[in-house]
Amino acid sequence: MIPLAERLRPTNLDHYIGQEHLVGPGAILRRGIEQNSIPSIIFWGPPGVGKTTLAGIIAKSLKRPFYVLSAVSSGVKDVREVIERAKQYAGELKEVPGSPILFIDEIHRFSKSQQDSLLAAVERGIVTLIGATTENPSFEVISPLLSRCQVYVLKELSKVDLLKLLELAMKHDEVLKRKKITLSETDALLRLSGGDARKLLNLFELVVNASTNSAEIVITNQNVQEIAQEKTALYDKGGEQHYDIISAFIKSMRGSDPNAAVYWLARMIRGGEDPIFIARRMLILASEDIGNSNPTALVIANACFEACQKTGYPECRIILSQTAIYLACSVKSNASYMAIDNALALVDKTGDLSVPLHLRNAPTKLMKELGYGDNYNYDHSNEGNFSGQDFLPADIKGSLLYEPGKNARESEIRDYLQQLWKDKYRY
Repeated sequence: MIPLAERLRPTNLDHYIGQEHLVGPGAILRRGIEQNSIPSIIFWGPPGVGKTTLAGIIAKSLKRPFYVLSAVSSGVKDVREVIERAKQYAGELKEVPGSPILFIDEIHRFSKSQQDSLLAAVERGIVTLIGATTENPSFEVISPLLSRCQVYVLKELSKVDLLKLLELAMKHDEVLKRKKITLSETDALLRLSGGDARKLLNLFELVVNASTNSAEIVITNQNVQEIAQEKTALYDKGGEQHYDIISAFIKSMRGSDPNAAVYWLARMIRGGEDPIFIARRMLILASEDIGNSNPTALVIANACFEACQKTGYPECRIILSQTAIYLACSVKSNASYMAIDNALALVDKTGDLSVPLHLRNAPTKLMKELGYGDNYNYDHSNEGNFSGQDFLPADIKGSLLYEPGKNARESEIRDYLQQLWKDKYRY
Protein backbone atom coordinates (compact mmCIF):
# COMPACT_ATOMS: atom_id res chain seq x y z
CA MET A 1 0.00 0.00 0.00
CA ILE A 2 1.12 3.56 -0.71
CA PRO A 3 2.32 5.20 2.55
CA LEU A 4 -0.01 7.71 4.20
CA ALA A 5 2.41 10.61 3.68
CA GLU A 6 2.34 9.97 -0.07
CA ARG A 7 -1.44 9.50 -0.19
CA LEU A 8 -1.93 12.87 1.49
CA ARG A 9 0.60 14.78 -0.60
CA PRO A 10 -1.22 17.94 -1.79
CA THR A 11 -1.29 18.94 -5.45
CA ASN A 12 -2.16 22.63 -5.05
CA LEU A 13 -1.37 25.51 -2.72
CA ASP A 14 -4.84 25.57 -1.18
CA HIS A 15 -4.19 22.19 0.44
CA TYR A 16 -0.53 22.86 1.28
CA ILE A 17 0.14 23.24 5.02
CA GLY A 18 2.83 25.54 6.39
CA GLN A 19 5.35 28.00 4.86
CA GLU A 20 2.89 30.90 4.91
CA HIS A 21 5.81 33.32 4.50
CA LEU A 22 6.37 31.85 1.03
CA VAL A 23 2.98 30.66 -0.22
CA GLY A 24 0.42 32.50 1.91
CA PRO A 25 -1.82 35.18 0.35
CA GLY A 26 0.39 37.80 -1.29
CA ALA A 27 3.62 35.95 -0.40
CA ILE A 28 6.54 36.08 -2.83
CA LEU A 29 6.43 32.50 -4.12
CA ARG A 30 2.66 32.45 -4.52
CA ARG A 31 2.86 35.66 -6.56
CA GLY A 32 5.53 34.12 -8.76
CA ILE A 33 3.38 31.05 -9.39
CA GLU A 34 0.34 33.16 -10.16
CA GLN A 35 2.35 35.25 -12.62
CA ASN A 36 4.05 32.20 -14.16
CA SER A 37 7.40 33.76 -13.29
CA ILE A 38 9.52 31.33 -11.33
CA PRO A 39 13.33 31.57 -11.17
CA SER A 40 15.60 28.67 -10.46
CA ILE A 41 15.24 27.94 -6.75
CA ILE A 42 17.02 26.28 -3.86
CA PHE A 43 14.67 25.19 -1.06
CA TRP A 44 16.62 25.04 2.20
CA GLY A 45 15.01 23.58 5.28
CA PRO A 46 14.79 20.62 7.66
CA PRO A 47 13.35 17.27 6.57
CA GLY A 48 9.63 16.82 6.09
CA VAL A 49 8.59 20.46 5.78
CA GLY A 50 7.29 20.25 2.19
CA LYS A 51 10.23 20.94 -0.13
CA THR A 52 9.47 18.12 -2.57
CA THR A 53 5.72 18.72 -2.37
CA LEU A 54 6.13 22.42 -3.10
CA ALA A 55 8.27 21.70 -6.16
CA GLY A 56 5.55 19.37 -7.51
CA ILE A 57 2.84 21.94 -6.87
CA ILE A 58 4.83 24.58 -8.76
CA ALA A 59 5.24 22.31 -11.79
CA LYS A 60 1.57 21.30 -11.77
CA SER A 61 0.34 24.87 -11.30
CA LEU A 62 2.49 26.11 -14.19
CA LYS A 63 1.64 23.06 -16.34
CA ARG A 64 5.27 22.37 -17.11
CA PRO A 65 7.10 19.06 -17.58
CA PHE A 66 8.50 17.91 -14.24
CA TYR A 67 11.72 15.90 -14.08
CA VAL A 68 12.88 14.49 -10.74
CA LEU A 69 16.39 13.35 -9.84
CA SER A 70 17.84 12.30 -6.50
CA ALA A 71 21.40 13.35 -5.82
CA VAL A 72 21.89 10.08 -3.94
CA SER A 73 21.33 7.88 -6.98
CA SER A 74 21.83 10.17 -10.01
CA GLY A 75 25.01 11.18 -11.79
CA VAL A 76 26.19 13.50 -14.56
CA LYS A 77 24.78 11.16 -17.19
CA ASP A 78 21.29 11.41 -15.69
CA VAL A 79 21.51 15.20 -15.58
CA ARG A 80 22.56 15.39 -19.22
CA GLU A 81 19.75 13.06 -20.29
CA VAL A 82 17.17 15.29 -18.59
CA ILE A 83 18.68 18.39 -20.21
CA GLU A 84 18.45 16.74 -23.66
CA ARG A 85 14.80 15.87 -23.03
CA ALA A 86 14.17 19.46 -22.00
CA LYS A 87 15.78 20.70 -25.24
CA GLN A 88 13.55 18.37 -27.27
CA TYR A 89 10.49 19.65 -25.42
CA ALA A 90 11.39 23.24 -26.27
CA GLY A 91 11.98 22.31 -29.91
CA GLU A 92 8.59 20.65 -30.28
CA LEU A 93 6.69 23.81 -29.25
CA LYS A 94 6.49 27.04 -31.18
CA GLU A 95 5.70 29.03 -28.07
CA VAL A 96 7.16 27.52 -24.93
CA PRO A 97 5.09 28.58 -21.87
CA GLY A 98 8.13 28.16 -19.68
CA SER A 99 11.07 25.82 -19.35
CA PRO A 100 10.63 22.36 -17.84
CA ILE A 101 11.28 22.07 -14.11
CA LEU A 102 14.12 19.86 -12.95
CA PHE A 103 13.80 18.96 -9.27
CA ILE A 104 16.92 17.61 -7.56
CA ASP A 105 16.40 16.22 -4.09
CA GLU A 106 19.33 16.47 -1.66
CA ILE A 107 21.26 18.64 -4.10
CA HIS A 108 23.94 19.14 -1.43
CA ARG A 109 25.06 15.56 -2.16
CA PHE A 110 25.93 16.42 -5.78
CA SER A 111 29.67 16.71 -6.40
CA LYS A 112 31.20 19.82 -7.97
CA SER A 113 31.32 18.16 -11.41
CA GLN A 114 27.67 17.14 -11.15
CA GLN A 115 26.67 20.67 -10.20
CA ASP A 116 28.85 22.06 -12.99
CA SER A 117 26.88 19.96 -15.50
CA LEU A 118 23.75 21.95 -14.60
CA LEU A 119 25.21 25.42 -15.06
CA ALA A 120 24.76 26.03 -18.79
CA ALA A 121 21.21 24.64 -18.89
CA VAL A 122 20.14 26.78 -15.93
CA GLU A 123 21.85 29.90 -17.30
CA ARG A 124 20.27 29.49 -20.77
CA GLY A 125 16.83 28.71 -19.34
CA ILE A 126 16.68 25.21 -20.81
CA VAL A 127 15.49 24.03 -17.40
CA THR A 128 14.23 25.78 -14.30
CA LEU A 129 16.11 24.17 -11.44
CA ILE A 130 14.51 23.51 -8.08
CA GLY A 131 16.94 21.98 -5.62
CA ALA A 132 16.13 20.78 -2.11
CA THR A 133 18.67 20.65 0.69
CA THR A 134 18.77 20.27 4.46
CA GLU A 135 22.29 21.75 4.54
CA ASN A 136 23.36 25.37 4.21
CA PRO A 137 23.55 25.99 0.42
CA SER A 138 26.33 28.54 0.94
CA PHE A 139 28.58 25.61 1.84
CA GLU A 140 27.08 22.83 -0.26
CA VAL A 141 26.17 24.45 -3.60
CA ILE A 142 28.91 25.82 -5.85
CA SER A 143 28.95 29.61 -6.14
CA PRO A 144 28.23 29.86 -9.91
CA LEU A 145 25.11 27.71 -9.53
CA LEU A 146 24.02 29.38 -6.30
CA SER A 147 24.27 32.82 -7.92
CA ARG A 148 21.76 31.69 -10.57
CA CYS A 149 19.22 30.54 -8.00
CA GLN A 150 16.92 32.20 -5.51
CA VAL A 151 17.27 30.62 -2.06
CA TYR A 152 14.04 30.19 -0.11
CA VAL A 153 14.21 29.07 3.51
CA LEU A 154 11.48 26.67 4.60
CA LYS A 155 10.69 26.75 8.31
CA GLU A 156 9.92 23.93 10.71
CA LEU A 157 6.24 23.12 10.84
CA SER A 158 4.48 24.41 13.94
CA LYS A 159 2.50 22.26 16.35
CA VAL A 160 -0.68 23.70 14.84
CA ASP A 161 0.46 22.66 11.34
CA LEU A 162 1.26 19.13 12.46
CA LEU A 163 -2.03 18.65 14.29
CA LYS A 164 -3.81 19.96 11.21
CA LEU A 165 -2.09 17.24 9.18
CA LEU A 166 -3.34 14.55 11.56
CA GLU A 167 -6.90 15.88 11.37
CA LEU A 168 -6.64 15.96 7.59
CA ALA A 169 -5.46 12.35 7.53
CA MET A 170 -8.35 11.12 9.69
CA LYS A 171 -11.00 13.00 7.71
CA HIS A 172 -9.85 12.69 4.12
CA ASP A 173 -7.57 9.68 3.68
CA GLU A 174 -9.47 6.90 1.92
CA VAL A 175 -8.15 4.27 4.34
CA LEU A 176 -8.18 6.09 7.68
CA LYS A 177 -11.53 7.84 7.34
CA ARG A 178 -13.22 4.41 7.50
CA LYS A 179 -11.74 3.82 10.97
CA LYS A 180 -12.87 5.35 14.26
CA ILE A 181 -9.72 7.05 15.56
CA THR A 182 -9.48 9.16 18.69
CA LEU A 183 -6.42 11.33 19.29
CA SER A 184 -6.39 11.14 23.08
CA GLU A 185 -2.77 12.36 23.35
CA THR A 186 -0.40 13.77 20.73
CA ASP A 187 2.79 14.74 22.60
CA ALA A 188 4.64 11.52 21.72
CA LEU A 189 3.66 11.70 18.06
CA LEU A 190 4.89 15.28 17.80
CA ARG A 191 8.07 14.71 19.79
CA LEU A 192 9.14 11.55 17.95
CA SER A 193 8.45 13.04 14.54
CA GLY A 194 10.62 16.07 15.35
CA GLY A 195 8.62 18.46 13.16
CA ASP A 196 8.96 16.15 10.13
CA ALA A 197 5.51 15.87 8.51
CA ARG A 198 6.39 12.73 6.57
CA LYS A 199 7.74 11.06 9.69
CA LEU A 200 4.66 12.12 11.67
CA LEU A 201 2.20 10.66 9.17
CA ASN A 202 4.13 7.43 8.74
CA LEU A 203 4.38 6.97 12.52
CA PHE A 204 0.69 7.75 12.90
CA GLU A 205 -0.20 5.14 10.29
CA LEU A 206 2.13 2.65 11.96
CA VAL A 207 0.34 3.12 15.30
CA VAL A 208 -3.11 2.84 13.70
CA ASN A 209 -2.19 -0.35 11.85
CA ALA A 210 -0.70 -1.88 14.99
CA SER A 211 -3.93 -1.45 16.95
CA THR A 212 -5.80 -4.67 17.76
CA ASN A 213 -9.04 -2.86 18.56
CA SER A 214 -11.09 -2.70 15.38
CA ALA A 215 -14.01 -0.84 16.98
CA GLU A 216 -12.13 2.24 18.11
CA ILE A 217 -8.46 3.16 17.93
CA VAL A 218 -7.34 5.44 20.76
CA ILE A 219 -3.96 7.11 20.25
CA THR A 220 -2.07 7.67 23.52
CA ASN A 221 1.49 8.69 24.32
CA GLN A 222 2.14 5.24 25.75
CA ASN A 223 1.12 3.17 22.73
CA VAL A 224 2.92 5.56 20.38
CA GLN A 225 6.10 5.25 22.45
CA GLU A 226 5.90 1.46 22.60
CA ILE A 227 5.44 1.04 18.86
CA ALA A 228 8.06 3.66 18.02
CA GLN A 229 10.66 1.89 20.15
CA GLU A 230 10.05 -1.32 18.22
CA LYS A 231 9.96 0.11 14.72
CA THR A 232 11.97 3.34 14.38
CA ALA A 233 15.65 3.46 13.50
CA LEU A 234 18.31 4.34 16.05
CA TYR A 235 19.85 7.03 13.88
CA ASP A 236 18.15 8.83 11.05
CA LYS A 237 20.55 11.11 9.16
CA GLY A 238 17.67 13.14 7.80
CA GLY A 239 15.48 13.26 10.89
CA GLU A 240 15.29 14.20 14.55
CA GLN A 241 18.21 12.00 15.66
CA HIS A 242 20.51 13.81 13.22
CA TYR A 243 19.87 17.14 14.95
CA ASP A 244 19.67 15.77 18.50
CA ILE A 245 22.97 13.89 18.34
CA ILE A 246 24.97 16.67 16.70
CA SER A 247 23.54 18.97 19.38
CA ALA A 248 24.70 16.58 22.12
CA PHE A 249 28.12 16.35 20.44
CA ILE A 250 28.58 20.12 20.29
CA LYS A 251 27.36 20.65 23.86
CA SER A 252 29.68 17.92 25.17
CA MET A 253 32.72 19.66 23.64
CA ARG A 254 31.49 23.06 24.85
CA GLY A 255 31.06 21.52 28.29
CA SER A 256 34.66 20.14 28.27
CA ASP A 257 33.65 16.46 28.43
CA PRO A 258 35.86 14.52 25.98
CA ASN A 259 34.28 11.18 26.96
CA ALA A 260 30.78 12.29 26.00
CA ALA A 261 32.10 14.02 22.88
CA VAL A 262 33.73 10.81 21.61
CA TYR A 263 30.61 8.78 22.45
CA TRP A 264 28.32 11.05 20.39
CA LEU A 265 30.94 11.10 17.63
CA ALA A 266 30.84 7.29 17.56
CA ARG A 267 27.04 7.36 17.33
CA MET A 268 27.26 9.57 14.27
CA ILE A 269 29.97 7.45 12.67
CA ARG A 270 27.97 4.25 13.19
CA GLY A 271 24.94 6.02 11.73
CA GLY A 272 26.84 6.89 8.54
CA GLU A 273 26.91 10.65 9.13
CA ASP A 274 28.86 12.72 6.61
CA PRO A 275 32.34 13.32 8.14
CA ILE A 276 32.54 16.73 6.46
CA PHE A 277 29.38 17.77 8.28
CA ILE A 278 30.93 16.74 11.61
CA ALA A 279 34.23 18.48 10.83
CA ARG A 280 32.44 21.67 9.79
CA ARG A 281 30.54 21.81 13.07
CA MET A 282 33.81 21.46 15.00
CA LEU A 283 35.31 24.24 12.89
CA ILE A 284 32.48 26.54 13.95
CA LEU A 285 32.78 25.51 17.60
CA ALA A 286 36.52 26.22 17.60
CA SER A 287 35.76 29.88 16.95
CA GLU A 288 32.38 30.25 18.65
CA ASP A 289 33.20 28.52 21.95
CA ILE A 290 37.01 28.72 22.19
CA GLY A 291 38.12 31.65 20.08
CA ASN A 292 41.09 33.65 21.32
CA SER A 293 41.34 31.73 24.58
CA ASN A 294 43.19 29.16 22.42
CA PRO A 295 43.59 30.27 18.78
CA THR A 296 45.30 26.97 17.93
CA ALA A 297 41.90 25.26 18.23
CA LEU A 298 40.74 26.91 15.01
CA VAL A 299 43.94 25.85 13.23
CA ILE A 300 43.49 22.23 14.32
CA ALA A 301 39.78 22.19 13.44
CA ASN A 302 40.52 23.58 9.98
CA ALA A 303 43.27 20.98 9.47
CA CYS A 304 40.74 18.31 10.49
CA PHE A 305 38.21 19.63 7.96
CA GLU A 306 40.76 19.51 5.14
CA ALA A 307 42.10 16.11 6.20
CA CYS A 308 38.60 14.59 6.23
CA GLN A 309 38.09 15.82 2.67
CA LYS A 310 41.27 13.97 1.63
CA THR A 311 40.81 10.72 3.55
CA GLY A 312 37.15 9.89 4.18
CA TYR A 313 35.94 6.94 6.23
CA PRO A 314 37.22 4.85 7.91
CA GLU A 315 40.56 6.63 8.42
CA CYS A 316 39.10 10.07 9.13
CA ARG A 317 37.37 8.73 12.26
CA ILE A 318 40.78 9.01 14.00
CA ILE A 319 41.23 12.62 12.89
CA LEU A 320 37.69 13.49 14.00
CA SER A 321 38.32 11.86 17.38
CA GLN A 322 41.62 13.67 17.93
CA THR A 323 40.03 17.01 17.10
CA ALA A 324 36.92 16.44 19.21
CA ILE A 325 39.07 15.52 22.23
CA TYR A 326 41.34 18.56 21.71
CA LEU A 327 38.37 20.94 21.49
CA ALA A 328 36.68 19.39 24.53
CA CYS A 329 39.89 19.72 26.59
CA SER A 330 40.57 23.32 25.54
CA VAL A 331 39.79 26.38 27.68
CA LYS A 332 36.59 28.07 26.51
CA SER A 333 35.54 31.58 25.56
CA ASN A 334 32.64 32.92 23.50
CA ALA A 335 33.97 36.48 23.56
CA SER A 336 34.53 36.71 19.78
CA TYR A 337 31.06 35.30 19.12
CA MET A 338 29.48 37.84 21.48
CA ALA A 339 31.57 40.67 19.99
CA ILE A 340 30.25 40.23 16.45
CA ASP A 341 26.67 39.86 17.71
CA ASN A 342 27.08 43.05 19.75
CA ALA A 343 28.49 44.82 16.70
CA LEU A 344 25.63 43.63 14.46
CA ALA A 345 23.08 44.81 17.03
CA LEU A 346 24.79 48.22 17.13
CA VAL A 347 24.75 48.44 13.32
CA ASP A 348 21.05 47.57 13.27
CA LYS A 349 20.38 50.22 15.89
CA THR A 350 22.48 53.07 14.47
CA GLY A 351 22.29 52.43 10.72
CA ASP A 352 24.91 53.38 8.12
CA LEU A 353 27.05 55.86 10.01
CA SER A 354 29.60 57.77 7.95
CA VAL A 355 33.22 56.68 7.96
CA PRO A 356 35.31 59.41 9.68
CA LEU A 357 37.21 61.48 7.11
CA HIS A 358 40.64 60.63 8.49
CA LEU A 359 39.96 56.91 7.89
CA ARG A 360 38.73 57.21 4.33
CA ASN A 361 40.68 56.10 1.29
CA ALA A 362 41.80 58.90 -1.05
CA PRO A 363 42.72 57.40 -4.43
CA THR A 364 41.84 60.52 -6.46
CA LYS A 365 42.88 64.17 -6.35
CA LEU A 366 39.30 65.28 -5.72
CA MET A 367 38.98 63.04 -2.70
CA LYS A 368 42.21 64.43 -1.29
CA GLU A 369 40.89 67.96 -1.81
CA LEU A 370 37.71 67.00 0.04
CA GLY A 371 39.76 65.99 3.06
CA TYR A 372 39.70 62.23 2.66
CA GLY A 373 42.52 60.78 4.76
CA ASP A 374 43.44 64.10 6.38
CA ASN A 375 44.87 63.87 9.89
CA TYR A 376 45.22 60.10 9.77
CA ASN A 377 47.96 59.20 12.24
CA TYR A 378 49.99 56.23 10.95
CA ASP A 379 50.32 53.99 13.99
CA HIS A 380 53.79 52.72 13.12
CA SER A 381 55.09 56.27 13.22
CA ASN A 382 54.34 56.42 16.95
CA GLU A 383 56.07 54.99 19.98
CA GLY A 384 54.87 51.45 20.62
CA ASN A 385 53.23 51.42 17.16
CA PHE A 386 50.14 52.98 18.71
CA SER A 387 48.48 56.33 17.96
CA GLY A 388 45.32 56.23 20.11
CA GLN A 389 43.22 57.92 17.41
CA ASP A 390 39.48 57.34 17.00
CA PHE A 391 38.40 54.54 14.66
CA LEU A 392 34.65 54.49 15.33
CA PRO A 393 32.11 56.99 13.98
CA ALA A 394 31.62 59.90 16.39
CA ASP A 395 28.03 58.84 17.25
CA ILE A 396 29.20 55.55 18.76
CA LYS A 397 32.59 56.65 20.05
CA GLY A 398 33.75 54.54 22.99
CA SER A 399 31.36 51.62 22.36
CA LEU A 400 32.82 48.49 23.94
CA LEU A 401 31.89 45.52 21.74
CA TYR A 402 34.63 43.01 22.57
CA GLU A 403 34.84 41.91 26.20
CA PRO A 404 37.83 39.56 26.65
CA GLY A 405 37.00 36.26 28.32
CA LYS A 406 38.14 35.29 31.81
CA ASN A 407 40.96 32.93 30.88
CA ALA A 408 44.73 33.18 30.90
CA ARG A 409 45.25 34.14 27.28
CA GLU A 410 42.42 36.66 27.08
CA SER A 411 43.38 38.12 30.45
CA GLU A 412 46.66 39.07 28.80
CA ILE A 413 44.69 40.61 25.93
CA ARG A 414 42.53 42.52 28.43
CA ASP A 415 45.57 43.93 30.26
CA TYR A 416 47.21 44.92 26.97
CA LEU A 417 44.10 46.70 25.66
CA GLN A 418 43.48 48.40 29.01
CA GLN A 419 47.00 49.75 29.00
CA LEU A 420 46.55 51.12 25.46
CA TRP A 421 43.01 52.43 25.71
CA LYS A 422 42.67 53.42 29.39
CA ASP A 423 41.28 56.83 28.46
CA LYS A 424 38.74 55.54 25.91
CA TYR A 425 37.52 52.02 26.77
CA ARG A 426 36.92 50.29 30.10
CA TYR A 427 38.07 46.70 29.79
